[in-house]
Amino acid sequence: MVGRKKLVAQEQVTSVLAHGDVPVYERDYTADEEVLAALGYKPEFKRDFSLWTSFCVSFAVLGLLPSFASTLYYGMGYAGTPGMTWGWLIAMIFIQCVAMSMAELCSAMPTSGGLYYAAAVLAPPGWGPLAAWITGWSNWLVQVTGAPSVDYGMASMVLAAASITNPSFVPQNYQVFLLTMFIMVIQSFISSMPTKWIANFNSIGSTFNIIVLFIVIITIPTATTRADQGMPKFKPSIEVWGSFYEGTSFPNGLAMLMSFVAVFWTMSGYDAPFHLSEECSNANIASPRAIVLTSGVGGLFGWFLQLVVAYTVVDIDAALESELGQPYAAYMLQILPQEVTLAILALTIMCAFSMGQGCMVAASRVTFAYSRDDCFGPLSTVTKRVNRHTRTPVNAVWFNTIIGVAMTILIFGGNLAAGALFSIGAVAAFVAFTIPIFIRVFLVGDRFRPGPWNLGRASLPIGALACAFVLLMVPILMLPSVTGSDLDAAGMNWTCLVYGGPMTFILIWWVVSARKWFKGPKVNIEHQMIGRPEAAIEGFPHSSAESSTGSFTGDDGGFKMDKAGKMT
Repeated sequence: MVGRKKLVAQEQVTSVLAHGDVPVYERDYTADEEVLAALGYKPEFKRDFSLWTSFCVSFAVLGLLPSFASTLYYGMGYAGTPGMTWGWLIAMIFIQCVAMSMAELCSAMPTSGGLYYAAAVLAPPGWGPLAAWITGWSNWLVQVTGAPSVDYGMASMVLAAASITNPSFVPQNYQVFLLTMFIMVIQSFISSMPTKWIANFNSIGSTFNIIVLFIVIITIPTATTRADQGMPKFKPSIEVWGSFYEGTSFPNGLAMLMSFVAVFWTMSGYDAPFHLSEECSNANIASPRAIVLTSGVGGLFGWFLQLVVAYTVVDIDAALESELGQPYAAYMLQILPQEVTLAILALTIMCAFSMGQGCMVAASRVTFAYSRDDCFGPLSTVTKRVNRHTRTPVNAVWFNTIIGVAMTILIFGGNLAAGALFSIGAVAAFVAFTIPIFIRVFLVGDRFRPGPWNLGRASLPIGALACAFVLLMVPILMLPSVTGSDLDAAGMNWTCLVYGGPMTFILIWWVVSARKWFKGPKVNIEHQMIGRPEAAIEGFPHSSAESSTGSFTGDDGGFKMDKAGKMT
């Protein structure tokens, strides 16, 4: 057996393997590969991603401009401009806490499984498989609906632009469906390319996204026609920050919290570097930095965009109820010449394509990671294969595409049904983000071994704030906009059904069958115990109590390993 033999405890990881295990290599491993081996996995991808390209994929998944365009109805429609200004700012403070806590987990466990792996390893003894099962499926629901929802929004913008230029054209549901499917197929081909090509494509796409965001933020206030309509160029600050729009039957404070759905959906993609960490060099530092950078930069520039729109919008009711069916396009027609509106729509559509493709890449890595642990049953044999030519999970890409196309059939049910694609993302993402953070803060104690990027003494307070915020927001994001006799099917918030239904089925599946065969992350690298070199095995994961402990006494002479990985 070739290669350096390092104890798991000699790496800064929190692993499914016991600290006394030694991964067995067939060749010399790089430092990144040694870390992955200590987590129980063989390296299967090329590490062509860097901090910048990981950030680019993650920023593309955020897609600030197309996300804003797709969720303006909620951000502006529930509480008006105060929800866009105060709401975004307040939400981002707590979302940054979630991002930093996630980044700390990523540094200690840089695997494609991400949050799912972390939940399994950190959970109390006996609860790891269930924690991984719930976290994994919640996260997978977000990932697999990401590209379809973005591409549906993109197709709607394309057809809205056609309606602006030709008012007699009225888009039909089948046209939206076919265009959405066509976009997804193109993105799937791109996502099946070699890692280096994907990294370069997303680098270009994210750079373009950033440039376009700057263009839009500058163009709207400089080209606005508000003055030509006899209004001040900008709305008074007292109105922007303090005049609430009554878009719900709830008090203003609660309405503002409900408007957070726009922030939640927009900011649900910064976990992408976690899932790309097996393809990133210096992953246990670069990947967590990319997570925090994405959340911070995305939150700041997203707020700037919110401010620009809040200070220039003319008529909120008209924007929300426009026959275009696209509040973003209707808003721009209120304050910009038609030619400028179409130009910005075109740029937003191009950004949406990059965003959808980034979602496709991230989702394929999640599907691959879960398939590697046989979460999809017999189908996992197909979806966990890595293409030997591109060294990317091509089967996982196309599996997600098939699921995505099936989901877009909801388009034929009208706007209410199609909106389900968005409602899953806002809640399911942060449920998946928070489960391992909650376990880390309240249940783990000193069994967590932080990686090289960590929050130090601030870890527990920041994690507690993140958990409290999500615990408060999840039920609020499921509230309907109206109450009492005014509540009907059109006004119902179907998030509880769209997310709760699949998760209820998944829990029933667990009770009936999965608990008998699903044991969490499956080690796929040989490892041996110190003092027993003949006992190299394909390895089963140890219990979370054993794998997360801070010390280990070897069988061959009784040396001890402290939490820093030093022999004593």
